[in-house]
Amino acid sequence: MPPCRIFLADDHEVVRNGIRSILMTQPGWEICGEASNGREAVEKVAALKPDVIILDIGMPELNGLEATRQIIKAQETAKVLVLTVHESHQVVREVLDAGARGYILKSDAGRDLLVAVQALQRNKTFFTSKVAELMLDSFLRGKPGIEKEILTPREREVVQLLAEGKSTKEVAVALGLSVKTAETHRSNIMRKLDLHSVSELVLYAVRNNIVQVVPTLSPAPASV
Repeated sequence: MPPCRIFLADDHEVVRNGIRSILMTQPGWEICGEASNGREAVEKVAALKPDVIILDIGMPELNGLEATRQIIKAQETAKVLVLTVHESHQVVREVLDAGARGYILKSDAGRDLLVAVQALQRNKTFFTSKVAELMLDSFLRGKPGIEKEILTPREREVVQLLAEGKSTKEVAVALGLSVKTAETHRSNIMRKLDLHSVSELVLYAVRNNIVQVVPTLSPAPASV
């Protein structure tokens, strides 16, 4: 099997460990770098230039869709494989529109991950069978595509950071902007989306897969 330098990004260390253990069964393959959020992934991929990039969608600071867009914009030939728990028509279409060449579900990683990486190595595409069925169903039913995006890439970054609870000043620092520019972005976003509160902005971000809701466990009742 030809050598392959793979970059891996997922915000859960246990998931990265599991994926790494599968990939390392192949002679000549190596994990050249890892990241726990999308922004870190974009920066490291630009420096390392791996052969295949494996990204999760639901990452903090910059989600996998935005990271894919930025990676492909910087390097059109980059081979991105999305590994996720999402399997909706909308998410599949967004992943393809972002420029990814492969899409597999985490539940299928044990069976499909190695084959998917091999396919991308050969400049081919790969989609888990469930995802391929979703794509076919969408085509046969004539489902409309995603509405034309009204937010710029920078505005989508601002939405994610605000939805994650960062203040306008913290957004400015994270993106290397002036506070005034960050405030302008926020105002434009609220106007474009016709939103009137941060809670509405968070709801928009969740519905559009910009951020994920992380379930919390309720404390166990105290024993009497």
